[in-house]
Amino acid sequence: MIRIDSTSAVPPYEQVRSQLAAQIADRVLAVGTRLPTVRQLAADLGLAVNTVARAYRELEEARMVETRGRAGTFVSAAGERSRIRAEQAARQYASTAVGLGLTASEALEIVRAALANAAGSPT
Repeated sequence: MIRIDSTSAVPPYEQVRSQLAAQIADRVLAVGTRLPTVRQLAADLGLAVNTVARAYRELEEARMVETRGRAGTFVSAAGERSRIRAEQAARQYASTAVGLGLTASEALEIVRAALANAAGSPT
């Protein structure tokens, strides 16, 4: 279920995108799951069609979903492969951090800084 917080500074399309992405990443939405149509989800959430369409477009650009024409939009297997790659990278990093004698707190702070840098925000 997706909830829109109308008082949030986060734009509605980003709330939709991030909640769907989290559900895909957490496997709440399994590979192959058909998402509601843009019009249906927009009506359910009380949003403009273009708002939901933008969220779907961004999920498609991230390869988390794929649109199959009139058949609809589905959770993509590419999103699952991306998750597996991220988990493998995390295990490798954890092993390296432990080998270097870093505490869990230090290792996590390094990851937070790297993610902030990758997202283009200051640390």
